Amino acid sequence: MADKDVRDIRRTYDHDVLLEEDAGMDPFALFSRWFDQALASEMEGTAMTLSTGGEHPSSRTVLLKEFRNGEFVFFTNYASQKGQAISNHPNVSLLFFWQTLQRQVRIQGQATKVSEQESVDYFQSRPFESQIGALASHQSDALVNREELDQRYEDLLEVYRNKTVPKPDHWGGYAVIPERIEFWQGRPSRLHDRLLYIKSGNNWQRKRLSP
Repeated sequence: MADKDVRDIRRTYDHDVLLEEDAGMDPFALFSRWFDQALASEMEGTAMTLSTGGEHPSSRTVLLKEFRNGEFVFFTNYASQKGQAISNHPNVSLLFFWQTLQRQVRIQGQATKVSEQESVDYFQSRPFESQIGALASHQSDALVNREELDQRYEDLLEVYRNKTVPKPDHWGGYAVIPERIEFWQGRPSRLHDRLLYIKSGNNWQRKRLSP
């Protein structure tokens, strides 16, 4: 692979089409249909790239945990780099890329914390080991070595074995409320379909973009 010219790598996009009469005017209904198809075809259909701005723009993969009433919900460490970035610059972008379906969805909007009770309820629904992991990891902080993290995890396993693990104060959920949603469907000859929905009051405007 090291000798292969990446400029010669090509992929044919011919899986499906995205036409206005099929898409409709409700971007959430369209997302729901695409999301169901992605879950049936992708190993990680819930994976999305979260991009934050500020002095050090950054992107990372997080998992969608709920899609409800026009909000996209995920959970993380509020004290992490992404949590601090959102605190300072709540405008974020989400990107779903479903390779097998040759589709992507770009979402731009504002991230706000969900209620403390919702964060507690979701935390308590997580596997025990994941709860301990949230306590053990001081996300984004520097470690002396891997052993430091592993030892902290093992110590906390013993402390909370057969006990209820409390949700850390620095851990919880965000709901992204979109203002723009773009749907992309791969098409032959790179003449892809792109439909952009823009929030206007309580309604959505839709326009087709050139690929």
